Amino acid sequence: MGIEIERKFLVTGTTWRQGAGVRFSQGYLNRDKERTVRVRLAGEKAFLTIKGISVGASRAEFEYEIPAADAEQLLKLSDGPVIEKIRRFIQLESVTWEVDEFLGENAGLVVAEIELQSEDQAFARPEWLGEEVTHDARYFNSSLATKPFTRWHAKPAA
Repeated sequence: MGIEIERKFLVTGTTWRQGAGVRFSQGYLNRDKERTVRVRLAGEKAFLTIKGISVGASRAEFEYEIPAADAEQLLKLSDGPVIEKIRRFIQLESVTWEVDEFLGENAGLVVAEIELQSEDQAFARPEWLGEEVTHDARYFNSSLATKPFTRWHAKPAA
């Protein structure tokens, strides 16, 4: 079984903005509390990913490459809007940070993720690393599909 150990942080400043990045489009076919099923286009590649429930910073993860044409069709079946973002990969010492700059209704949100070998693995903290949001469900991509960042502080219409 595949296990993902991931920590997530908000990003500050602009020094993280390195390289062109890769455009991602991802949608959810299932966003159940116990599991998510995601389809993703990442540049020219596409993936189907199944993730289990999080326990701490760990959860079961199974990811399979699929044809891009299949992913385009599956995105049309998404449960909610498709998430759009630019992902940059930043190597720092022995780990790779994935920095996501969200677009569309999640514009203004920038999140960095790091995958670890264990939950207590030490890692260097880049200067642009802000508050940890690993356990804040609002920042899960599956949540952002239905409760976009730009609506978090919107006042109800009178």
